[in-house]
Amino acid sequence: MRRHRITVLLGALALAAGALTAGAGAAAAGTPSGPATPSGPVTPPAEFGTDWHDPLTVPPPVTRPATRSCTVTLAEARFRDFTPYRGDYAPPTDCGRGSWAKVVLRLEGNVKGRQYDRLGNLTLGGVEILRTSTPQPSPDGITWSVEKDVTRYRDTLSRPQPVEMLIGNVVNDTYTGVIDVKVTLTFYAAQGPVGPAATPDLVLPLTGPTVTTPRNTERILAEVYATGSGGGCEEYWYMTVPDAAPYSCKAADGPHREVRVHVDGRLAGIAAPFPTVWTGGWSNPFLWYVTPGPRAFDVQPILYDLTPYAALLNDGRPHRIEVTVAGVPAGQSGWSTPTNLLIHQDHGRQVVTGALTRHEETAPSGHSRWTPGAEHRLDTEGAHRLTTAGHLNTSHGRITTTVTREVRADSTHRWTDGESLDALTARWSDEEDVTRGGVTTRTARAYTMDGETTLGAGDRLRTVLTLNDRADVATLRGGRPVDRSRLDDHYTGDATYTTNVPRDQRHAVGTTTARHRQYGTAAGGGCYDRTVSTAQGTVTTDRRRC
Repeated sequence: MRRHRITVLLGALALAAGALTAGAGAAAAGTPSGPATPSGPVTPPAEFGTDWHDPLTVPPPVTRPATRSCTVTLAEARFRDFTPYRGDYAPPTDCGRGSWAKVVLRLEGNVKGRQYDRLGNLTLGGVEILRTSTPQPSPDGITWSVEKDVTRYRDTLSRPQPVEMLIGNVVNDTYTGVIDVKVTLTFYAAQGPVGPAATPDLVLPLTGPTVTTPRNTERILAEVYATGSGGGCEEYWYMTVPDAAPYSCKAADGPHREVRVHVDGRLAGIAAPFPTVWTGGWSNPFLWYVTPGPRAFDVQPILYDLTPYAALLNDGRPHRIEVTVAGVPAGQSGWSTPTNLLIHQDHGRQVVTGALTRHEETAPSGHSRWTPGAEHRLDTEGAHRLTTAGHLNTSHGRITTTVTREVRADSTHRWTDGESLDALTARWSDEEDVTRGGVTTRTARAYTMDGETTLGAGDRLRTVLTLNDRADVATLRGGRPVDRSRLDDHYTGDATYTTNVPRDQRHAVGTTTARHRQYGTAAGGGCYDRTVSTAQGTVTTDRRRC
C-alpha cells in the first residue's frame, strides 16, 4: 500500500476526519538532528506516545577545515501554504571573495501538531542548491537539521543573488503543522596550507528551452534533481502497474523509469532514478519518525558527464539540453527535474574545438508481465546502455573523454484484491565508466527495496521493509587502481498500528535500524560506520564502529 492509499486508511486517524485531501506537494521525508547516543540501557515505551525522539540521520557530518569562517542567513520562513519565501543574498566579505575552502549549507526546522511530509527546494539565482523533504511531526513537536556541502556552487555564491525557497504546505483545522525553517551558509576561508576548493568555473541553471555555454568549455557536467513526487502515483512509481491489472496506481507501461538527458534531440545521458521513500511511504509513518530512509532529507542529484558533447556546444550558439523521464504515461505529471550545468573552462584558449566521435546505444528495454490470481504478480525488467566519446583540442593537448553507462532494473510486485497484501522486491543498478585522458573513474551504484504491507484482523496494518543504497567507486590510471571508496546505506523497519481510529487508539509499535558505512578516501580517516536503532520512537542504539 502506498501513500495515496494511506490517505484513506488514516482518514479517521487524523482527528477522525472523514475523507482526506492530500494537497499537491505532499511528498517527501526526513531529516537529521544532532547525535544522541544512549548513555546506558534504554527501555522503550510499550507503544508510540504523543512525542518521540527528534529525527536523525546516520551519514557523517560535513567535514570542515580549521580556518576562519563566516555565516550568512540565506532564508528564514514559516511555511503554511504554497507561498515561496523570497529574499536577497550577498556573499560575505571577511572570508575571502569567492576563493573558499568549503561552503556548508545548514537547514534547521521545527514543526508540531499534525502534518504530512512535504517536499521543498531552495534556489539561488535560479540554481537549485537544495532539494529536501520534511519529517512528519509529533503532537508535541520535533526539530531537525540538514547539512550539505555546497562548495561546488562557488560561481553562484560569489556574487549577490535572489533567493527563493518553497516547502509547499497546507494548514487547516486538521493539518495544523506550520513548518518553521532557517537556512544558513557557512563559508570557510582558504588560509595557509588550506587552499581554495577546486570547483566549476560556471554554474548555469536550465531555466529556458535553450542554453549557450562558453566557447572554451573543456568539461561539462549536468546535475539533475530528479524526484517523483507531488502526492500522485509517480511518488511511488516503483509500485505502478499496467492499465489492465487491478491495482490503485496505474502506468500504461508499468513501473520501469529512466532519467534521460538529450542534447539537441540526441540522447546524451541515461540514469536510474533513486527510489526515494518519503516519510509517509509504504502506508506507515511509524517507520520514519526517527530514522528517515536514505536520501529523504538530502535529495542527491543525478550526475551526467556531457563532455563528449562539449565540442558541439562550443560553437557559441544556443542549444537545447532537455531532461525526460522515460516510462511516465504521456501527459501525466509527477516528476520534477531541475537541472544545473557545471562547466569547467580552458583559460588558455578562447575557443576549444573538437568533435563528438562515438555514439552507441542499445535499444532500451522495459517490459512488465502481469500474472493474475488470488495473489496478483507483476514482473518487470528493464535495461539500457549508452556509450559516447569525443575529443577536445585544449591548451594542454588533445583530450579524449569516453562515457559508458548501463542501467538495469528488476522487480516483482505482489498484491491481493483490495491490496490487503502489497509487496515489492526490486533492484536497480547504474554502472558508469568515465575515461578522460589516461584516468578512468568506474562507479557501480545499486539500490534495493524489499518490503511487504499487510492489513489484518482488527485493521492492524503492518509494514516490514528493507532499503539499501550502495556505491562503489574506483579510480584507475593506466588501467591500475589508484583509489577506491565504498558507500553502503542500509535501512530496516517493522511497524504496526491500527487503522481507521483516532490517533490515541492506534496502539502503534515499530522498530527501525539505519546503518551508514563509508570506506576509502570519501570517508574521514578512511572509515565511517554508524548504526542507529529505535523502538517506539526511542533511540535504543547509537553505535560507531570506526
